[in-house]
Amino acid sequence: MTSKVIYFTVNGRPEQAEFTADCPAQDVKDLFRAAAEAGPHDILKLYNTKGNIINISPKLEPNSPQSRYKLEVVAADCNSEPLGSELAVALGFDLSVMEKRLQSLEKKILGEAGETSSIVYEMKNQVESFREKLESVEHLSWLGLFKELSSTGTHKPSPFYHKRALRKTREECERVRENFLQMSTLEVTEEVRQYLKTPTFDNWQWEDAEIMVLLQLMYTDLDFITTFHIELEVLQQFLYEVYKHYNNIPFHNFNHCFCMYGLIWLTDLRSKIDEIDLLTMLTSAVCHDLDHTGYNNAYQINARTELALRYNDISPLENHHCAVAFEILEKPENNIFRNLTTEQYKRIREGMIKCILATDMTRHNEILNQFKSILPVFDFSNKDHKDKLMMTMIKVSDISNEARPMDVAEPWLDCLLQEFFNQSDMEKLEGLPVSPFMDRDKVTKPSSQTGFIRFVLFPLFMELANLFPNLEQHIIDPVRKALDYYTEMEKALEKEKKEKQNRAQSEKAAKEKSMTTSQLEPKKQANGNLPKPGGSSTTKPKPPAAPTLKHINK
Repeated sequence: MTSKVIYFTVNGRPEQAEFTADCPAQDVKDLFRAAAEAGPHDILKLYNTKGNIINISPKLEPNSPQSRYKLEVVAADCNSEPLGSELAVALGFDLSVMEKRLQSLEKKILGEAGETSSIVYEMKNQVESFREKLESVEHLSWLGLFKELSSTGTHKPSPFYHKRALRKTREECERVRENFLQMSTLEVTEEVRQYLKTPTFDNWQWEDAEIMVLLQLMYTDLDFITTFHIELEVLQQFLYEVYKHYNNIPFHNFNHCFCMYGLIWLTDLRSKIDEIDLLTMLTSAVCHDLDHTGYNNAYQINARTELALRYNDISPLENHHCAVAFEILEKPENNIFRNLTTEQYKRIREGMIKCILATDMTRHNEILNQFKSILPVFDFSNKDHKDKLMMTMIKVSDISNEARPMDVAEPWLDCLLQEFFNQSDMEKLEGLPVSPFMDRDKVTKPSSQTGFIRFVLFPLFMELANLFPNLEQHIIDPVRKALDYYTEMEKALEKEKKEKQNRAQSEKAAKEKSMTTSQLEPKKQANGNLPKPGGSSTTKPKPPAAPTLKHINK
């Protein structure tokens, strides 16, 4: 197959990439990532000559050196220089220098011995493990980075690795709002409209202001603005307030609220339930994690936080998300429901409360079993059945990342694990029970996913696919592939672990054998001769006989 050449600039430097049309998407992204010298957590954006964002994929249109695309790195890697400098100051030494010395030692050993010793592998692993812990745990007191846990204020430090404050600053919000309002009048292409309706949509490529434009588009394309007399200015102000009330945390952030729209179109819900129920579902999804701080209900309850006390340990986070949503809607300038009748508003409020509270994972089996029980006689005109469906669909949307392509899903998993590990670190610091599936010392990426997919995702997705058979190819098949992927990864890690243990045992046995041999070997005299029994000897040993043909032929 013929290759295509893509010309682009990165940091003003001309580059070109060559690949075939059937090249895997991840390989293409890795090619551009290498050109940008970007880390695995960095986010790349590619712009065409018109300044529009285009997808980095094998389908990229070939161009010429005169019409180069522009590649930008728009998010800093957690291994960035500023963080390394701060760690060096906190530790009193530079970890990167240690790594360079280790690399130099490895090259020397490799040159002399022909292979890398297992002890070098062990040292490399320890350095890497140490670096990961340092760079992901900002609040460890032994590094001098501990923040007063009881301190109050709007700028509580976030455990997120990029060191942004938990709350968005006023300047940050105003800048995003200005960009949003400027872009909100632009025409969105039909290609983007259709892409938005698919489970393959990659929201990593879009900035906050752009996501707000796409959310506005959802309300427009579902005819909510016309049907429910929602003024555009009120919708924009509502979306801005929603954006403001999502925090700077790895997973439960503003991007995560972007999860229901595709499912509405895939299941053709517009022809099956009332528009007011669709409005309820979409708005519930947009608001379902408002003001999440990155610590789950177990932490809230064990730490006896204000939320746990306020809601009597009953779904404290979900109750809070819901309350924040209606606090936003309480102000007339934000209230997208202000032109509805009292009965319509009451119906939407009741539905949103049910949907948002359904996202508490401790209720997973309860909600799944209720939905399964009505499936054989499901009736779209039955209110109770529709309520159960809406609760199930927002649950599916909430945990649907594994139904997306791997290059979209895996960064979400990395963010989720980062948030989990931050919580378990805090639990250890505060002497609280540590959630086992969040402990960085016990959990690996594949081990976190295989059980979750088998026992949580599959049962839930399968039941929804029983009602909407076309979902089989859209969410069931991708999840099967994800399970295979993480199962193979888990096997590979287990194999690597066993090989590492075997190497260590072999090294230890060889060392013990060497020590035993040296202890049993008779000592030589100063002249190098072995002593004779009963006295010393200065007689030189006879030289060995010259090899004969008989010796050589043996």
